[in-house]
Amino acid sequence: MTSRFEGKRIYITGAASGMGQATAIQLAAEGAELYCVDLNSEGVQNTVDAIKDAGGKATAATLNVSVKDDCVSSIANAAETMGGLDVLLNVAGLGGIARFENETEQAWKLAFAVNVDGPFFLSQAALPHLLESKGNIVNVCSTAGLKGQAYMTSYVASKHALRGLTQTMALEFGKRGLRVNAVCPGGTKTAFLAAFSNITEDMDFSLIERNSLQEEMADAADIAKSICFLASDDASFVNGAMFAVDGGSTAG
Repeated sequence: MTSRFEGKRIYITGAASGMGQATAIQLAAEGAELYCVDLNSEGVQNTVDAIKDAGGKATAATLNVSVKDDCVSSIANAAETMGGLDVLLNVAGLGGIARFENETEQAWKLAFAVNVDGPFFLSQAALPHLLESKGNIVNVCSTAGLKGQAYMTSYVASKHALRGLTQTMALEFGKRGLRVNAVCPGGTKTAFLAAFSNITEDMDFSLIERNSLQEEMADAADIAKSICFLASDDASFVNGAMFAVDGGSTAG
């Protein structure tokens, strides 16, 4: 294992499970100090315990990313705890599946609260620290942010919004030394998939399965590798990228 993140101070959301947990563990193994947050208090503590057991350095905290004041306080606490901030990783996300005519206002608002508001609040709060350290932000978007996907109205719309946030920040702050990129996973074997399992008989499954070109889906560790690449100095000239990790499903 390399030491690409030795001395780097990293804030990561969604660290209790899946991609967030896999990314946090890899970053710690490469020398990063981590501030891990999630709405799942027990899960994020388990992640931090695993990091510490392996000799890494991490702090666990509970956060609802949809609450602005909590995001601001959390970033302040992280910067104080670690003595600054070099990388912000917005991994937490929320999805669901429904026919367009059955999509609820509640589901729509919740998807935007978690998938867009959270990264917006955290990025604004972290901005002064990241500009000072010449750091970077990596958002976990989705192939749903690159194209339409049937029966995923709120998820697709919110991920397109996150794509816009990513690229706008990349343009606005690139000359000031801040890089902003996004990883766009396709189907990945995590508990998150359960949110998309409610397929009903009136849905055309051929419209759903077209999102995958490979027989096997990615593992969380596959996505973590791409997040870590974009967060590292190996990607020092990468800015505003929408990095698809999807087995080719968006290739054409």
